[in-house]
Amino acid sequence: MNAGTSMVMNRAQKAAAILLSVGPERAAKVLAHLDEEEVEQLTVEIATLGNVPANQLENILFEFRAEAEAHKHLISGGEKHARELMRRIYGAGADEVVDRLLATTHAQPFHFVRLHEPAEVLQHLRDEHPQTIALVLAHLPARLGANLLAGLEPSIQTTVATRLATLERADPAVVKRVEEALRSRLGEVRRRSGRRDGVKELADLLNQTDRSTERIILSELEAKDPALAERVRALMFVFEDLITLDDRSLQEVLRQVEPARLAVAFKGIANDLRDALEQNLSERARTTISEEMDLMGSVRLSEVEEAQSEIVRVVHELEKEGLIQLSRGGEEEFVA
Repeated sequence: MNAGTSMVMNRAQKAAAILLSVGPERAAKVLAHLDEEEVEQLTVEIATLGNVPANQLENILFEFRAEAEAHKHLISGGEKHARELMRRIYGAGADEVVDRLLATTHAQPFHFVRLHEPAEVLQHLRDEHPQTIALVLAHLPARLGANLLAGLEPSIQTTVATRLATLERADPAVVKRVEEALRSRLGEVRRRSGRRDGVKELADLLNQTDRSTERIILSELEAKDPALAERVRALMFVFEDLITLDDRSLQEVLRQVEPARLAVAFKGIANDLRDALEQNLSERARTTISEEMDLMGSVRLSEVEEAQSEIVRVVHELEKEGLIQLSRGGEEEFVA
């Protein structure tokens, strides 16, 4: 795809483009507020996102800001004000935008369907029982429901329409079961062509997340696409990679971290890594850290991972300042 050619993007792709535009540090903070499934979807989108022309990114950011304003009106000023605002921006498409925002605000059943293209949803609805299709359509905005109904084969359109007209209040447990099954199937759809390599951006983003999120995402990627996971890992720097630093760089990193935080980070690490770290500490620092570890006793895993993340952040700061140099996966090595 040429750099100046716009592509049709769904909302997940647009969200990925926004995260890339704000940089890895801010993007990591956003991911911290999302659930595991959303984080997984966005990170895969980032890794497979194509080149986004500047004018298209500008439009995406404008759309994001407009919808954020509309969402604020929904919370503070009511639905009427939100629709008036959106009509000034989107015209005839305003109601669809507000319907989607209302769905995410109130977490209505099947709200996630609005985040997918109708053709994608139809692909998974066509094989369902007419009663199930009617149940899904009943929880969607009228315009979207009509589009989906129109996209069904004529042989079942009337049956679905009849079921929809006579649909009684469904058991919440049944709704939830159908919702989870459809969400699972839609979540498995991934684009596989026409994409630039976004692995570097994903690696940069994961380097800014906490260790727990990093581990979850990489584990999910490993299960879904081992080759992609390996490419991401090759471009990341994790705590265990400290052992790959030369002595001068490692000493510079350790000087930037308080002994008390080092003591927490040292808890439970592999012996070879601990030996490498201790060899680059002064005798006084080694003694202080040993005493700190004896005094603190057992430490929560989350605390250890946070301390280790702090050290990794120090590594990246020193690299930005040109004080140390990291060896990246795929880079050429040099010898004197």
